[in-house]
Amino acid sequence: MKACASMLAPAILMACGMAASPVFAQTPTPAPTPQAISPYTLSVFASAPAGLSAPDDIAVLDDHVFVGYGDGHDPGGVDGLSSQIVEYNMDGSVVHVYTVLGHVDGVKVDPITHKVWTLENEDGNTRLVIIDPQTKETTLYIVGTGPHGGGYDDITFRGCKVYFSASNPLINPNTAPAIVSVKLRNRTVDLDGVLQGDAGAINIPNDTTVTLNLQDPDSMTLDTLGNLVLDSQGDQQLIIVSNPGDHNQRVLQLPLSYQTNSGPTGVEVDDTFFTTSSQGFILFADKGLNKIFKLSKNGWAPGVAYTAADGGPFVGSIDMTTGVITPIVTGLVGPGGLMFVDTSKRDWSWKHDEQSCRDDRE
Repeated sequence: MKACASMLAPAILMACGMAASPVFAQTPTPAPTPQAISPYTLSVFASAPAGLSAPDDIAVLDDHVFVGYGDGHDPGGVDGLSSQIVEYNMDGSVVHVYTVLGHVDGVKVDPITHKVWTLENEDGNTRLVIIDPQTKETTLYIVGTGPHGGGYDDITFRGCKVYFSASNPLINPNTAPAIVSVKLRNRTVDLDGVLQGDAGAINIPNDTTVTLNLQDPDSMTLDTLGNLVLDSQGDQQLIIVSNPGDHNQRVLQLPLSYQTNSGPTGVEVDDTFFTTSSQGFILFADKGLNKIFKLSKNGWAPGVAYTAADGGPFVGSIDMTTGVITPIVTGLVGPGGLMFVDTSKRDWSWKHDEQSCRDDRE
């Protein structure tokens, strides 16, 4: 009778002398509803174009927005699949779609050349593709796998220098560089270590000296003072590097947490960005919801850090003294790429060169 008991149809169960259990249709789990606390307002900037998924890193050039879509591909590029970078107008309409081989992660705009740099395959066998938005042409550089055993995840421009974060280290402790400086020479990439994965640092909340062991260097940005700010994602901390690469280099560690009913809880974050003026808005991507969101406010406090806490999941502001994150947007699935878009028309006439100031004072 085991075969009879294994039947699923209620009529057959009755014929076997067994009572049929009532059959209930499963109610699909409703999609989360993102919402922002007052006085912030939230809207959808753009949804993923048909066939694309997992939007992440965001970059802005003039009035165009560039978003990398990872499409769930292998972060080491071993599946041989391609990803897309979508160029949008500020109204969310698509301008152009660029296809790059591998899993796209880092997307940044070079402020000097106004070209878009993208990194593919952050876990290893990394490729750098530079996009010229004017001609739509792309240039490929092979970066490869670093001494840490992984690839390179994000890009930061600081003055004349370029930096990559060295992601997915396969050594513990991580004694290899976690940040490298980058020079392009004749279609090759020269990398020099700037911050070691086991560098000494000062823990900001405790004001104590610690030895780092960065096991998940990921996104990277600049704060408003020009310091490199590295997110060591799985380590749930930000690393702030002032004067990177010279003898005055100084390293700070900021463990990250948010308040829960059971007390402060460590949380990993993805992209972090600092407000650069009192006017603008934040764009952030949610890989799970397949959308780019716009977070607005009438007035922003300059120099405040905002982050996409994928470990929450939420978007929030960071207290850079304590490392505590205050959630602002909840109801998310996989927040990732985030940046502040400065819309101010700043008047620089208040600036004077040194000689003019001397003339005014004499």
